[in-house]
Amino acid sequence: MAMASSVKVVLGSIAFAIFWILAVFPAVPFLPIGRTAGSLLGAMLMVVFRVLTPDQAYAAIDLPILGLLFGTMVVSIYLERADMFKYLGKLLLWKSQGAKDLICRVCLISAISSALFTNDTSCVVLTEFVLKVARQHNLPPHPFLLALASSANIGSAATPIGNPQNLVIAVQSNIPFGKFVIGIFPAMLVGVCVNALLLLGMFWKLLSIQKDVEDATVEVVTEEDMSSHRFSPATLSHSASFNSQELNSRLEAKSVLGSPVVENLRNRLPSIETEINRVSSVGAFESARNSNASKEDTNDVASQKKEETVPPKKAASKERQRDTCTTIESLEGRENMTTKWKGMLWKFGVYLVTIGMLIALLMGLNMSWCAITAALALVVLDFKDARPSLEKVSYSLLIFFCGMFITVDGFNKTGIPSTLWDFMEPHAKIDHVGGIAVLAVTILVLSNLASNVPTVLLLGGRVAASAAAISMAEEKKAWLLLAWVSTVAGNLSLLGSAANLIVCEQARQAPHLSYTLSFWSHLKFGVPSTIIVTAIGLTLIR
Repeated sequence: MAMASSVKVVLGSIAFAIFWILAVFPAVPFLPIGRTAGSLLGAMLMVVFRVLTPDQAYAAIDLPILGLLFGTMVVSIYLERADMFKYLGKLLLWKSQGAKDLICRVCLISAISSALFTNDTSCVVLTEFVLKVARQHNLPPHPFLLALASSANIGSAATPIGNPQNLVIAVQSNIPFGKFVIGIFPAMLVGVCVNALLLLGMFWKLLSIQKDVEDATVEVVTEEDMSSHRFSPATLSHSASFNSQELNSRLEAKSVLGSPVVENLRNRLPSIETEINRVSSVGAFESARNSNASKEDTNDVASQKKEETVPPKKAASKERQRDTCTTIESLEGRENMTTKWKGMLWKFGVYLVTIGMLIALLMGLNMSWCAITAALALVVLDFKDARPSLEKVSYSLLIFFCGMFITVDGFNKTGIPSTLWDFMEPHAKIDHVGGIAVLAVTILVLSNLASNVPTVLLLGGRVAASAAAISMAEEKKAWLLLAWVSTVAGNLSLLGSAANLIVCEQARQAPHLSYTLSFWSHLKFGVPSTIIVTAIGLTLIR
């Protein structure tokens, strides 16, 4: 592609530079508007500077990618509600054999969950749990957070739905879901194992010696706290206590049915509450009786005499109150049992729909519509207002992608990426080892400078076209190499991947478990891990 006019080149470069700065450093002092607004600003400037026409800008938005991203986010939200990540978290503690065993489990579970539910989702819901595991076993959180973030990035490379750049590659390359997985899965599996070995080697001494109890600044997390943890990035669920307002509301709801028994129960609510309070304090009275046996005998005799003098009407009233309490307990027990079974059936339905989506993807059906269909099936299965669940979708990420598509397409129109690729192409042929190495280094550097998704958008078509000139097999291999390197490149630095930033922020904001993962502490592990894992994976991709 020839270079555009000098005016378009300059203005297009300015618009792309603004987008890049705000995407990499969203809180710059001179324009702290964030990534999403930065992508929209870059897109708007491309149109205002007439690098793109309005119609070209709208055409640059890739709707299949947005649909696939939206569908996978909705499915992940319902899986989180169905306690999928809670069960994954329990695997971390099942027959644990110590710190080294735990860090290997974190690597494996993080990789698997990221491949199926995207790396960002896994990091959001597992970070706080990993912190609790480390605190419960009196271990330093640093290596476990690195294991979570780095393994999430490596594991997400195995599937088209593992991360945003793979979504782009899967749609643009038309590689079927199954062939995509088969091509990268061996590299992912070996990469996760090598990454775990590097973590063990680097932190062996730290994991062998537990932190002194005196050095702990907070209490060790108990087993009860672990089991009650709710894997939700927004809120934690708490069990509500039974009170008179809840009882009154339930009785009012049931009285609509016209049941005279229930209406009679509601009218006697004060006496019922007194009886419930008496039953709830049995434990306290039990201890009192044990310490004052003689007084209790005296009170029993007095109460028996008092009961003998109770008029028949009052005795009948007390009997009705006891019958009322028994009826309420029976209704509550039936309601709890029904709710339990409905919850179990709903969870089973969520897992069944998710498995059906994965089977449809493996069969080669359209990935975007498979994800959207599964999302809407879960909405219908839930059979309630979907607004609370849909509000958890990251619409800011979808808007960011829209602006990024327009900005990157405008930058491509300037001709700068084509010119740079023309210079690199003779040295980046993937039919020999030297060319693969040059291509990998180029992708690695650009993914950390311009972020991995823009790198895929800028280089994807050119790398595939260059490989297609050799053979169709080499073209597919080029796409898979691009997916592997651009994904693993996110482990190089803390800013290289959104998953890294999510782990860092979630750990810093975790209540009572706050831990700061610094840039340099991540870089010390990220550089050797990225280079070694990338190099080994390149030899295994087919």
